[in-house]
Amino acid sequence: MPTERTNITNLQNDKKPTNPKLGVGVYIVIPAFNESLVINSVIDEIKVAGYNNIIVIDDGSSDNTCGKAKEISGVTVLCHKLNRGKGAAAKTGIEAAKLLGADIIVTMDGDGQHDPVDIKKLIFPIINENYDVVLGSRLKNPKGMPWYKIVHNKIANLITWYLYGLWVTDSQSGFRAYSRKAADDIDTKGDRYEYESEVIREIYKHKLKYCEVPIQVRYTDYSMGKVQKQGFVNGIKTFYKMIWRIIH
Repeated sequence: MPTERTNITNLQNDKKPTNPKLGVGVYIVIPAFNESLVINSVIDEIKVAGYNNIIVIDDGSSDNTCGKAKEISGVTVLCHKLNRGKGAAAKTGIEAAKLLGADIIVTMDGDGQHDPVDIKKLIFPIINENYDVVLGSRLKNPKGMPWYKIVHNKIANLITWYLYGLWVTDSQSGFRAYSRKAADDIDTKGDRYEYESEVIREIYKHKLKYCEVPIQVRYTDYSMGKVQKQGFVNGIKTFYKMIWRIIH
């Protein structure tokens, strides 16, 4: 939308010097939809972990997610006027991070499931081993993960592998790190949950060097309530959109 594009372009004036080894060039992108109850605690945890370059994208929430995020000083908050989908919000945040001079971009969910302590594990291979993309995987250590989530994710992995030719253990994880090169190369079309699988396609297409690291996921009554509402129906919609894009 024009208003959002203008807001992102204006960020070019706020570029900062970057040095990923000091954590300065690492930007944390948080797509959020109706997360007003937890978004501030998510931001606070990221700051405690040592990362201050935080971008929250409120994806047209009907609650006060945007306003709550703006309460915390130093956080860049961008607000979609309409709900466009998690993928669209992630892409808005990644483009904003690039305009701000990011060297490494980390995406993570806004519901508190991801532990910011794991950010260090995600960025280490990029800084020290020249990886382009690091995927956080829940399936490498699924302890505490509901059985139906494990089944759903394994099915999604098979579909992603079949359609895009690359096998990963957690194709639906939203906790990922990208080098600047990867952020420039990856070009996804999907705006909703199919976005996660399309990133896998882009890794394969551009021959990006990638790896997976185990991440901890914290399942709370709050986060599980959202998963149960969204899970199965979103899975069917995601599969349909992936097939539709290949056919067309």
